[in-house]
Amino acid sequence: MRIACLHTATSNIEVFDTAARTLGIAPDVIRHEVRADLLAAAEHAGHLTDEIAEATASALLALARHADVVVLTCSTLGPSIEHIPADTQVPVLRADEALATEAVRSGNQVVVLCAVETTLETTSRLFHTAARQSNAVIDVQWVAGAWALFKAGDIEAYLKSIARAADSAYEAGASVVALAQASMSAAAGLVMSGPPPLSSATAGLTAAVQAVASNAATPPAHATPGR
Repeated sequence: MRIACLHTATSNIEVFDTAARTLGIAPDVIRHEVRADLLAAAEHAGHLTDEIAEATASALLALARHADVVVLTCSTLGPSIEHIPADTQVPVLRADEALATEAVRSGNQVVVLCAVETTLETTSRLFHTAARQSNAVIDVQWVAGAWALFKAGDIEAYLKSIARAADSAYEAGASVVALAQASMSAAAGLVMSGPPPLSSATAGLTAAVQAVASNAATPPAHATPGR
């Protein structure tokens, strides 16, 4: 099995490697590529443009040539998946979509925390779409100031701000808290008022493993059933 991950922050390599170890995925299974320029371009534009989405899709397809599954780990770039041709043989997944699916399955009062303001619209749309198949009520919240701490390199303060927001969500009645950005994952261990929030790294890699297994179990279109 070969899993390729497209990140927009180098620090997310360790986040996904940690999640992989927790899930029992061997270290040599995952290949990482970092394209910080794509997120920087989206932040500069104030949103994900068609040009950036096309560039992201091209990067994902390049990774797919040497992988069994590709995971896009940046929620801001998530809608770029829509630019992947439908006949692409290798599954290309959004980590945040896997997170949304898990979150609405796990509880009915779901608070989704976002650190990056440019991802609020796409994350909200994604989680509300997932909630249509459940009784979940979605509340997407922006943790103001958190991303500035991350970009300044003050990761400890960044994670503490995320954990405080998660604690506040639980205290206000949330049954599930989901951390929309992979960079937020380590904040889960700092949360005191409820269970560890769900992370896109664990959800994304779990979905990737399941996609590879499903792909392997599906016979080619030209195959004759039973042979």
